[in-house]
Amino acid sequence: MHLARFNPVRFAHLPTPLEPLPRLTEALATAGGGGPNLWIKRDDCTGLAGGGNKTRKLEYLLGDALANDATALITQGAVQSNHVRQTAAAAAMFGMACEVILEERTGSNAADYTLSGNVLLDELLGANIRRVPGGTDMNAQLAQVAAEVAAAGGRPYVIPGGGSNVIGALGYVECAMELVSQANEAGLEIDRIVTATGSAGTHAGLVAGIAVMGADIPILGIGVRAPKDVQEANVFKLAQETADLLGHKDRVTRDLVVADCDYVGAGYGLVDEAVIDALKLAARTDAILLDPVYTGKAMKGLIALSRKGAFDGETVVFLHTGGAQGLFGYQTIMDGHLG
Repeated sequence: MHLARFNPVRFAHLPTPLEPLPRLTEALATAGGGGPNLWIKRDDCTGLAGGGNKTRKLEYLLGDALANDATALITQGAVQSNHVRQTAAAAAMFGMACEVILEERTGSNAADYTLSGNVLLDELLGANIRRVPGGTDMNAQLAQVAAEVAAAGGRPYVIPGGGSNVIGALGYVECAMELVSQANEAGLEIDRIVTATGSAGTHAGLVAGIAVMGADIPILGIGVRAPKDVQEANVFKLAQETADLLGHKDRVTRDLVVADCDYVGAGYGLVDEAVIDALKLAARTDAILLDPVYTGKAMKGLIALSRKGAFDGETVVFLHTGGAQGLFGYQTIMDGHLG
């Protein structure tokens, strides 16, 4: 695939490492010798203001923004959004204004959640923050802010939540290419990729990339918000659009999109004991720092499914999409649970 024709700008630290997780593999091994052989794709190491999966997307989105002479990036997310942090960092790096809309999606009023973690970094990076109640029509809010920026003489470039549109998804087409190349070099046969799936761009880009390459590696998305039918429909639509942009829409078929949304818990950004247990297990085996909203729930699902025998004998790559900066917004919730 010739992705350079989409004019990405380069600032991510790539390629990110592909590493084994020997102690977590051992921890999930069953008495009968079952369980997965776990590896991790370290997209928490992409470099932009702490890194994370949105950095790959932003290389393509910033390329498009600069091609359109934009002077301001406009985006949205939940209060502790990793995407917002990385977008604010990209704007600062390119001397652009950054207008951010934070949705109070979880309903938390705790000081650490509303002021620390990613919010502190958003402010440090110079983003102009607006807060709206949970359930607000975020697309309408983006359009309103874009109109205000244009009326003031700016040239706005709107980035959807999570950077999840067909341009942003190209970042994970590229990740799929990178991962397969690394596996080939290491002589590693991957049986499955597991990732968090939320705004759909990462999951859709991986599906499109793997399908267009013909690499035939199943991808399992562990849902963090929407029900299974909604999540799979969102991912499938975006994966097809991305493959179509690459000239191979027919290669993305509905059976390639699989999401398990049984591990969302009480809702988006709401943490339960199983998520905290997953955070602790990853940290205390292979020193992997996950976040409570995305990777923590994906690891919760991976652990539960492994213990049910779902991955016995498989080599599974867990895509770490970053977000440890958000841990500091959840200190109040995790106090007393880390012993």
